[in-house]
Amino acid sequence: MSTDELAVVVGAGSMGTAVARRLSQQYRVLLADLDEQRAVSAALMLSQEGGAVSGVQCDVTSIGSVRQLADEVQARGGFRGLVQVAGLSPTMGDFDQIVRVNLVGPSRVTEALLPYAKPGAAAIMIASLGAHLCTFSDAVLNLLREDAGSDDLPNRLRVVIGEDRADPNTAYQLSKFALLMLCRRRGPDWGARQARILSLSPGIIATPMGAREFELNPTKRKIFERSPIKREGTMIEIADAVEFLLSDRASFISGTDILVDGGLAGAISDIPFRAVNPV
Repeated sequence: MSTDELAVVVGAGSMGTAVARRLSQQYRVLLADLDEQRAVSAALMLSQEGGAVSGVQCDVTSIGSVRQLADEVQARGGFRGLVQVAGLSPTMGDFDQIVRVNLVGPSRVTEALLPYAKPGAAAIMIASLGAHLCTFSDAVLNLLREDAGSDDLPNRLRVVIGEDRADPNTAYQLSKFALLMLCRRRGPDWGARQARILSLSPGIIATPMGAREFELNPTKRKIFERSPIKREGTMIEIADAVEFLLSDRASFISGTDILVDGGLAGAISDIPFRAVNPV
């Protein structure tokens, strides 16, 4: 049964809905998505299962839309949990789109909602195993430190890394790596409100988006073959991790990343991946 505490889940896709379902057992849930109908439909389904879930529209790349989400959270008395799930995989957009949705959007969401974090609150940014498989130049890192929520961030990144490397795969790795940086950098701001912020990096998880990547991205199949556990993770297992990290049992975990990948990062450390290391 849900309590009076509010949890905000951004992204009503398969993983976002799985997370919302789990959190609805303990919280009132506000489920936001670019597609309002998808958010409302998912919220209705979860409400019929016994949760207190409502759906709203939010375009994380729009400052105005994010502000409306923040206003809604304020009107509901603030939040105890925030989970930023919405994102694009490499086959779902171009360089600019992926940077905006995966990085600019979450940066804006965390900034806009921070004033409404209640004592003991936690925010979790869903990153990726891919964030652990890349390196970047000091020029890129310095740019990401400046303002990850800037409208012109994709263009500025293009200048630094070069047009020949401004592809969807680079955008995905870069944006997810930057989420890890964002949580480290903003840890003190959240701590000042007696709240926490951290990232969670799933490995290869069985989702419709993941199935699409298997079909269109041969590198993912090569990586999966090295999995120590010999299977994909499940959305339930990610929801388990999210539930724990939002709870008071994880009250000393902040400003860091939790890798949930079945040991895959260690197992593939000897594979010669392309190092994204712009000049």
